[in-house]
Amino acid sequence: MCLGIPGQVVDIVDAQQHLAKVDVNGVQRTISVRLLAEDNLVVGDWVLVHVGFAMAKIDEIEAQLTLNQVQKMGADYVNEIDAFNSSEIA
Repeated sequence: MCLGIPGQVVDIVDAQQHLAKVDVNGVQRTISVRLLAEDNLVVGDWVLVHVGFAMAKIDEIEAQLTLNQVQKMGADYVNEIDAFNSSEIA
């Protein structure tokens, strides 16, 4: 199963290459935000992340609601967090 996990943008690493650092559950990784290039992401924004890519921009309330629901999914949530932990774009 593929899940999008909420992450908060903590740094725009390389605007030209569409790379941002996000924090997901206390783990920070550099991911591609190319799919959201027209959303003008800034530090503090929330995105749904799947294996190193931001898939959608969301607000903080949606981020918290989504996080609460995916945590209830048990193993699927753990697998998605593991996938996030092992992915990084350098």
